[in-house]
Amino acid sequence: MLQFSLHRAKSTQFLRFQIYALRSTSWYSTATEPSSQHRKPRRVPILIGGRFIESQSSQSIDVINPATQEVVSQLPLTTNEEFKAAVSAAKHAFALWRSTPITTRQRIMLKLQELIRRDMDKLAMNITTEQGKTLKDAQGDVFRGLEVVEHACGMATLQMGEFVSNVSSGIDSYSIREPLGVCAGICPFNFPAMIPLWMFPIAVTCGNTFILKPSEKDPGASVMLAELAMEAGLPDGVLNIVHGTHDVVNAICDDDDIRAISFVGSNTAGMHIYARASVKGKRVQSNMGAKNHAIVMPDANMDATINALVAAGFGAAGQRCMALSTVVFVGQSKIWENKLVERANSLKVNAGTEPDADLGPVISKQAKDRICGLIQNGVEAGARPLIDGRNTVVPRYEHGNFIGPTILSDVTTDMECYKEEIFGPVLLCMQADSLEEAINIVNRNKYGNGASIFTSSGAAARKFQTDIEAGQVGINVPIPVPLPFFSFTGSKASFAGDLNFYGKAGVQFYTQIKTVTQQWKDLPSGVSLAMPTSQKA
Repeated sequence: MLQFSLHRAKSTQFLRFQIYALRSTSWYSTATEPSSQHRKPRRVPILIGGRFIESQSSQSIDVINPATQEVVSQLPLTTNEEFKAAVSAAKHAFALWRSTPITTRQRIMLKLQELIRRDMDKLAMNITTEQGKTLKDAQGDVFRGLEVVEHACGMATLQMGEFVSNVSSGIDSYSIREPLGVCAGICPFNFPAMIPLWMFPIAVTCGNTFILKPSEKDPGASVMLAELAMEAGLPDGVLNIVHGTHDVVNAICDDDDIRAISFVGSNTAGMHIYARASVKGKRVQSNMGAKNHAIVMPDANMDATINALVAAGFGAAGQRCMALSTVVFVGQSKIWENKLVERANSLKVNAGTEPDADLGPVISKQAKDRICGLIQNGVEAGARPLIDGRNTVVPRYEHGNFIGPTILSDVTTDMECYKEEIFGPVLLCMQADSLEEAINIVNRNKYGNGASIFTSSGAAARKFQTDIEAGQVGINVPIPVPLPFFSFTGSKASFAGDLNFYGKAGVQFYTQIKTVTQQWKDLPSGVSLAMPTSQKA
């Protein structure tokens, strides 16, 4: 049993009582209750060595419902001693977990996906409460993560090595994929369930142990998923949770026992993590910002295309790294813009818990101010607002961080609203005279997460697919995020690292190759110092 340094501050008897209380009064069972039912906001626990523990930190962050400004919970900033205890727990658990049969690890993932399906609605409600997205979108958040858990259930096949018999006389060679050790994940606010599920299920099923740092803005889903993983049979110490901001991120980058880091978030944080952790010899996969474009050809199906642009541009209030934020119309754009305005005006802005909501609030007042500032910069630079959602007020939720669908036309590449990732419900409209010009606009942008084309022409689609410089390409598909059989393949400034998330690349990221050369025969007498060859070994 690990001796946590926080034991010094409390007696062992009291700590055992504290742990028992946290385990018996599950965070999971109370996470979706309104805080008005509590005398004071719950403190989000940390998870160390299989035990949910209340942090001893005196510093905390309020987790705020973005639709109401109500304090949902308080997030204590994990102390340095608690962080070291979490890493120590993961390191100790690795020795046994790496030797656990792959079939056993798979069965735990099979049970985990069953439990996630069972409690999908509770997870979605927590996400909506903390993050703001609609309940339907929150369910999609959980489901897309669930697909990665399902993918991890086939790890025995995914982790296979290679074998060549008789590479030389009586000699065989084969490769083995082995786990790295302690790995860590640093998560963003926009997908509180999907992103953690991109990370720890693949990592632990490969045989690693894991330190998860949820976003400080919406940590509840990660805690709930960890409870489900433990219910599914994940051993103590295999998954641990710490909380915090830049201090704990730097601790993850610097700790010598952490071998690999997965990150999703902004470019500023992502490049800092990539540089700081890489210098320490760690593997890093860093998914960062985006400016995803759609090229609309004159022959595109108008109704289907408009529906796709509106859904991909305004869904989740634009807070997706694959949100479709820029449309390039080839040829005349006026009729398309009129239809966009008509369809966008039909969307309902409301709290995510309301059944008629199409899009909810953005995550914080600071995010709202930033988005509104970029809209204003665009207008001042000459962009024409077709719809301006900055003054949206939602009855009964007047204090919410709401921005309605916003469409800016006549946008050019030198505008700040184009160069920066807005991360809000803002759709930018541009024009090009030809497909070649439209492709050049997209390729000159520094980001490379995704790009789509809407057309009825196979030749245009083929040219787009070949010439476009983006990691994920959609043809009449607005958000071309692949299923977990493939990988999330952002490129250019949208990704730093060599191996992408999930799919085969994800398995390769969380494993290292060991090559074995073996010989079982009577060895020749005498010593030869010549280099062995395939003819003479």
